[in-house]
Amino acid sequence: MDKLKKVLSGQDTEDRGGLAEVVEASSLSWSTRIKGFIACFAAGIVCSLLGTLLLWVPRKGLYLFAVFYTFGNIASIGSTVFLMGPMKQLKRMFEPTRLIATIMVLLCFALTLCSAFWWHIKGLALIFCILQSLALTWDAVKKCFAVCLA
Repeated sequence: MDKLKKVLSGQDTEDRGGLAEVVEASSLSWSTRIKGFIACFAAGIVCSLLGTLLLWVPRKGLYLFAVFYTFGNIASIGSTVFLMGPMKQLKRMFEPTRLIATIMVLLCFALTLCSAFWWHIKGLALIFCILQSLALTWDAVKKCFAVCLA
């Protein structure tokens, strides 16, 4: 369990500089990180489910779905920041193997909200929500195909 804590919090490196000590001194305790992760992830799930329920509201349902679904996905992704810290999260998101998926997710987030708030095109908002899901699961799908084809 201690090794897991060190890996997720970015403390698994042996080279400790002055900046690492400052970050470590001001970081959250492990139990606080777990609580933050659970709260943020639960909020993400609630927003996504609420968005799905609001899809059936007349006239504004698709807009509400797009907004709540997007905020739910952002909260769910943000929940892992509590486990590994913001810098390690960003480094992992922008690794060469995840770069395309990260750019697609962020682009789909922005385009979903733009199509809901500024362009007012319901169908486009729905397409971008679907693309969000595909982009979020891209790494898992890619690994599954690699295993199946090997």
